[in-house]
Amino acid sequence: MGSEEVDVFVICASDEIERGGAKAFSLSRIDASGEARPFPIVVLRSHDNVYLGYVNACPHDGVWLNIGSGDFFTKDRAFLKCGRHGATFEIDSGLCIGGPCNGKSLEPIALAVVDGEVCLCGERLVEDDRPPGAFEDHDETMEIMIHPD
Repeated sequence: MGSEEVDVFVICASDEIERGGAKAFSLSRIDASGEARPFPIVVLRSHDNVYLGYVNACPHDGVWLNIGSGDFFTKDRAFLKCGRHGATFEIDSGLCIGGPCNGKSLEPIALAVVDGEVCLCGERLVEDDRPPGAFEDHDETMEIMIHPD
């Protein structure tokens, strides 16, 4: 199989998300330069029990979809929406069909349900079992990058 194994990480139990519901998770992933970066995701469960995942960032301005309202859906729950500027997205495809980022799409993430757990596939994540010092270094780096002098 070579060195290109697919990373699989458990996100939550499959029954933690109700049918027709969504849940946000704040993860950290390793970017191409080896640095840890925030990786907010949203996992959706359809009424017919299909799990979908997207990066929890509106293509318009990069904020979490559920910022402000705290909800991911339009009132009729037919579409995803951004709580800040009201962009609406098709649940199945992530395509924006209305609002300031019309025609752009949410970034999909690969999910699999394995033994009753929703798993994220193919991302290099920062795992919780790293030594405490490993996070401190990354936090300082992140602070400098977020707030340049």
